[in-house]
Amino acid sequence: MDPVTQQPEQGSARRTTLSGSGLVRLVRAVPIRWRIMSIAALNSAVVLVLAGLIWSGSQVLGSAWEDVRQVRESDKILALLESETGRLQNLIHRYINQPSPELFAEILLLREAVLGTLTSRASTDPMLSGSVDELERVTERFLNGFGDLRALQATITKTYQEQVLAPAKDMAGLYSIIEGATGRREAAIWPPLGRSREAFTALLVAANSYYLSLSTASAEQARANTETIERTIPVMIEFADNDLQRMALERLKSRTQALREGLGQLSTQLVSRTDLLRNSIDASQAATIGAIDGLSVKMRQREQKAQETFARTLRAISRQVMWIAVIFLGIIVIAGIVIALSIRRPLQQLMRSMQAITSGDYDRRVAGTSARDEVGAMARAVEVFRENAIDKRRAEDDLRASKEKAEGALLELNAAQRNLIDAERLAALGGLVAGVAHEVNNPIGISLTVASSFVRKAGQFEAELNSATPLRRSQLDDFVRTSKDAAQQLMANLQRAAELIQSFKQVAVDRSHAERRQFNLAEATNQIVASLRPVLKRAPITLSLDVPEGLVIDGYPGSYGQILTNLFLNAVNHAFPAGRAGGISISARPRGADDIEITFADTGIGMTPEVQRQAFDPFFTTRRNEGGTGLGLHIVYNLVTQQLGGRMMLESRLGQGTIFRIIMPRAATGGAAPAETDSDGTPQWPTRTMSSN
Repeated sequence: MDPVTQQPEQGSARRTTLSGSGLVRLVRAVPIRWRIMSIAALNSAVVLVLAGLIWSGSQVLGSAWEDVRQVRESDKILALLESETGRLQNLIHRYINQPSPELFAEILLLREAVLGTLTSRASTDPMLSGSVDELERVTERFLNGFGDLRALQATITKTYQEQVLAPAKDMAGLYSIIEGATGRREAAIWPPLGRSREAFTALLVAANSYYLSLSTASAEQARANTETIERTIPVMIEFADNDLQRMALERLKSRTQALREGLGQLSTQLVSRTDLLRNSIDASQAATIGAIDGLSVKMRQREQKAQETFARTLRAISRQVMWIAVIFLGIIVIAGIVIALSIRRPLQQLMRSMQAITSGDYDRRVAGTSARDEVGAMARAVEVFRENAIDKRRAEDDLRASKEKAEGALLELNAAQRNLIDAERLAALGGLVAGVAHEVNNPIGISLTVASSFVRKAGQFEAELNSATPLRRSQLDDFVRTSKDAAQQLMANLQRAAELIQSFKQVAVDRSHAERRQFNLAEATNQIVASLRPVLKRAPITLSLDVPEGLVIDGYPGSYGQILTNLFLNAVNHAFPAGRAGGISISARPRGADDIEITFADTGIGMTPEVQRQAFDPFFTTRRNEGGTGLGLHIVYNLVTQQLGGRMMLESRLGQGTIFRIIMPRAATGGAAPAETDSDGTPQWPTRTMSSN
């Protein structure tokens, strides 16, 4: 850093040396735009790494959740099968006890529903497809058992109709014949006939009860009544007193034997039906339920495993996000602080130097002129401005002394005049430096605020990660969204600062080096206007540009910048007095093959014809009591006509604004100083072209 010349500035010098040492000094060797881009790159890296980590975790979480969902879908299928088979079992029992076409139709429909569930859903379910064979086998056995049971039930019904009810019907008729053939109530056959008839009635009731309810007591009662009938038949034959009675009793004996055999066969078939119902229906249904329960246990195990995977993956993501966030946060904070210090402190030093210069303290040298970054270039430009301001003050003192001594000191007057012209050129640059420094400080301050807010948000996120409550997906999304917002805001504000510094850097370099080179007219105009925009914030003036791309000038970009700057400041100070609102427009267009016409127009108060005639004269000003020097338009005119080899025209009407038209060649034909003197030292001012229509 450059040493200072005053004792009170030693503390500032120590701070300057401290800020330029170590890491900050190393960072200042990198252009500001790359420092800004590094912060944006770090934030982008955080977002990308976190997004990739979250995406990878979401794939695992999605797979685990899909397993859980499939398990639950499979559970629904198993519950449906269990419900349908249980209902089918109940319907089969009802059908056996009370056959009806409606129950049979319902059983068939439910059977098709069970088969459909097995074939269309269970067999295609990814969780059940490998374990459904056993379930299909036991279910098929359960359903096939109903067919066997139905066939046996048909046989039982036939046996009951043909071998029980038919003999019983014949026996009832025979009892009627025997009673009809017995003429007297006091006959000897009547008592055994009555006992046999009562046994027959009880037999019918017991047989029906046994058929319907499978009651063992009813079966035993039917057998006992059959034996009673068989015992009474020989007694009744002994007491028979006519052939009809004996023939009917013989027939009754044979039908009773047939009924006993029918009851025996019915009993055997009912036992077979009970065994079939128990072994083929109930046992198969129990096996089906067991198979379903086994599959349900497997589903529970798979669901538990998927949930464990889900929880384990979520914990792993949380830990990784926490570590990555902490590491990148530390890097970003350190980089942000270092970059902010490498920009903010030099700018503060530059602002203090400018404030000292604007307050008239020209003795303190500008700090930071040895730095090689953009702020160092600004500091060197300000130092040039300070030195020229010192020269200007000295020239003013010399001029004042020369005027007091004698008007004949023409040579000294010419030297002072040249110093004033040089100082006037850089006076505007000094104002621009202060404005640009103020403009750059705003986005830098906003960037620091955003960085501190991001630090606080990251701390909150770290606390949420360390808390006992599991981290939710919405919290991760919120942190990522906050990181992206912070990165975008840092990018926008720091990019704005970089654009201002780059624009002013180019303007300052062009102004400080009057070297000839090719430059793009649109690009140079945009850079100059960017450095002038801070002035517009102090006045309600709008600025419009219409400079097409592709216009390349072989000339002096520094002189072109001085021309636009002087015209702009002249319009702001003279065309819009007392904060008057209005507009300024700058346009350019080709004029033939070799020339370019530039138009600078304002909508201000305009000029009187007398002012127009003297507008380009040296030291002519309408604001001499307000500090005006009268050299602004004079310098513009000399640069256009002498250095650029062009022509300049002025058009203005009082109250209707002013238009400056500059016609200059694409390749500058001049290159000398803006004013020349003849051999005896008398200044020679170039002729001017003006139009006051």
